[in-house]
Amino acid sequence: MYKHYPAAYQASKGSALSVDTAFYERIREAKDKRMLIESFEVPIRTGRAWRVPAGHLFRITTPVGPQVGDFNIWNAHDPRERLWAARTRQLQGAHVSTYDRLWSNLPFLRPMVTITDDTLANYGIDEHGGRVHDLLGTRCDPYVNKLLTGEDFHHHCHSNLTRAVLPYGLTEFDVHDVLNIFQVTGLNDEDMYFMKTCPAKQGDYLEFFTEIDVLCALSTCPGGDLSVALWGPDARDPLSVCRPLGVEIYSLDNSLLAGWSSPERANYKGNHGLKLVPPAWDRYD
Repeated sequence: MYKHYPAAYQASKGSALSVDTAFYERIREAKDKRMLIESFEVPIRTGRAWRVPAGHLFRITTPVGPQVGDFNIWNAHDPRERLWAARTRQLQGAHVSTYDRLWSNLPFLRPMVTITDDTLANYGIDEHGGRVHDLLGTRCDPYVNKLLTGEDFHHHCHSNLTRAVLPYGLTEFDVHDVLNIFQVTGLNDEDMYFMKTCPAKQGDYLEFFTEIDVLCALSTCPGGDLSVALWGPDARDPLSVCRPLGVEIYSLDNSLLAGWSSPERANYKGNHGLKLVPPAWDRYD
């Protein structure tokens, strides 16, 4: 066993890593002060996108049974700002749960959403080192599938997410590394990524508080609950273990938001050490 070694990125007092857990606990517990404003299901092997204003909640649910979902998120007003999975792994962890945040890319670097509730929070670490809700891996895609199998398949998570965001003016180039919701993963003894059967039951959910206005997209993974091998000698079509995912969006009573404000983008303005020189036409008359 490896000895415990401290994380590289440590929270200082008052930093954005110092989460006001009491605020998010109040939101989680005050079920009578939220109102369901929209709900829908994402059918098997498809994707869907939706917007949520800042200061709201949304849940991703398993209305039928275990199913993995691949999740993307952007600033609703500027898709250049989007989930930065690698930095979130460093600041929060390779697997996330209650009170963890999903961080945006540079030069924005701010929490986009904060997880307020997780019915799988007690999964912990299993006998193989697996944990749930991972940022370790990324979405399945038709390019890797073609590489491994020589076959075309058009309903991988990358393709589902691409189709989902097209109505919002985004393209394949905007789809990015995902949060794998309800998915158990880890690294084996060869330091290789593994996936295990989804532990979610009917009615489980992962709930988020929106720190800024966001555009979300979700793919119901064509691997379903991942109980069937997708590649290799034992691979077979996992259609029989595919299930829909649900989305619920809630508005909150203003009293719950007292003292909260949407985070500003990172205030670094050092120009990376460069000295800005006025354009030539401004220097000469």
